[in-house]
Amino acid sequence: MMSLLLDIFDTFRNTLDDVAPIIGTLFFFQYVVLKKPLANLERILIGLFMVVLGLTLFLVGLKEAIFPLGDAMARQLTNPAFLYETGQTPTYLWNDYFWVYIFGFSIGFATTVAEPALIAVSIKAEEISGGAISAFGLRMAVATGVAIGVSIGCFRIVSGTSLWTYIVVAYVVVLLQTMMAPKMIVPLAFDSGGVTTSTVTVPLLAALGLGLASTVPGRSPVIDGFGLIAFASVFPIMAVLAYAQFSAWLIRRQK
Repeated sequence: MMSLLLDIFDTFRNTLDDVAPIIGTLFFFQYVVLKKPLANLERILIGLFMVVLGLTLFLVGLKEAIFPLGDAMARQLTNPAFLYETGQTPTYLWNDYFWVYIFGFSIGFATTVAEPALIAVSIKAEEISGGAISAFGLRMAVATGVAIGVSIGCFRIVSGTSLWTYIVVAYVVVLLQTMMAPKMIVPLAFDSGGVTTSTVTVPLLAALGLGLASTVPGRSPVIDGFGLIAFASVFPIMAVLAYAQFSAWLIRRQK
């Protein structure tokens, strides 16, 4: 317990050092450039303290729970005792890791649905579009894209194929979709790829990728462990553009 408290204190101090330049920049422009006092200074200082404290607890939670959990799940799902029956010779073929792909799909979908940044963007998109863009539909499209991307990323790690091949093909598809999709959805689709790789999704995917690469024979955590976040960035763009194209096709068909 004492070591945990010391860890929280050290993380709080480091987080304060990281946030200090942001706070200093804001106060500099407010008092030196704009030359206006801040209204409700006391409330702002309390809010800044809560931000630093929240980031501290979040970072400690990542280290103590999220990273170990993602790593443990990857190790258990790739354990030969789980993959093969007693007496069966391990082959370590890509189709032996079926449950890894299912887990990657499920965790990608679940973390994206819970992503605060995506929720905020979806709500704003629905408000600005006057309901033309459904917040729920957008979240489901993005979550499905991330889920597919993570499962394909897990396949890439297991099979040991090159990352650049998948990324190049994915962005070629995105460019083709961009030329054909409704113009109002294109900026939102590209933003959706960014907001998915945020506070909830990134830690779990990083832990999953590193854990998977360290347990699959012949894979290197340095070379193969990273890359899942790239899949989680590009596939939501494809999913949102496809969702917009499908919606536009339905509207044309109804008319």
